[in-house]
Amino acid sequence: MAYGFMDIARTQSVRDAQAEMGADHLWSNFKGDRQSAHFTEQEAAFIAQRDNFYIASVSETGWPYVQHRGGAPGFLKVVDDQTLAFADYRGNRQYISTGNFAVNDRACLFLMDYPRQARLKIYVHVERLALDTDPALTDMLSDPGYKAKAERIFKLRLDAYDWNCPQHITPRYTQKEVEQAVLPLRERLAQLEEENATLRARLDAQKT
Repeated sequence: MAYGFMDIARTQSVRDAQAEMGADHLWSNFKGDRQSAHFTEQEAAFIAQRDNFYIASVSETGWPYVQHRGGAPGFLKVVDDQTLAFADYRGNRQYISTGNFAVNDRACLFLMDYPRQARLKIYVHVERLALDTDPALTDMLSDPGYKAKAERIFKLRLDAYDWNCPQHITPRYTQKEVEQAVLPLRERLAQLEEENATLRARLDAQKT
C-alpha cells in the first residue's frame, strides 16, 4: 500500500493538535495528490535544479538535527523513481547526521526554490554506503571539479513526498540569478553609454 506524506506525518499527537485547533476535519479524509510513492518527471526536474537542500535526522536521545547540504546544481541525484543519492564530502568532521543515521535511518528533506516560492518535502530512509560498495553509483555521483574529499555515499529510499504551500516563502536570489537578471540592463546601459559618447563626439566636432 502506498502512503502519502500526511499518512506518515499525521501521528496521534498531530491529530490531537489539529483537533485542538479545529482543523482535524481538513485532514481526516484527505487524499489530494499526497499518494506519493514514486517521483514523477516534475519532481525529478525540480530536484535536478537544486544546488542545496536541508536534511533532518534524529539522535538516539531523541534530539533532532537539521543540516544544510550544498553543491553544484543536481548534486542530489534521482537514481530512479524511488531513490535519491548524493556524495557525502568531508566538512567540519562533526559527523552528526552520519552518526544519527546509524541508529535511526529516517530523514526528512526540504528542497527550496526561493525565486519561484516552491518547496518539496521528502520522507526517506537513509543508507550509508562506502565509496567502493557500488562503484557505478559512486561514479554517477562524483564531481571531478569539486575540490573536496568524498567520504561516503548516502542512498535515500523514498517513503513519501509533498509539495508545500508557497504562502510564506520569501523570494530570494543567488548571486548568479541576480547577475543573469541584470545582464540585459547592463548590456543596454553599455549601449546607451556608447551612443552617448558618439553623440558627444559629434557635438564637439561641430563646435570646432
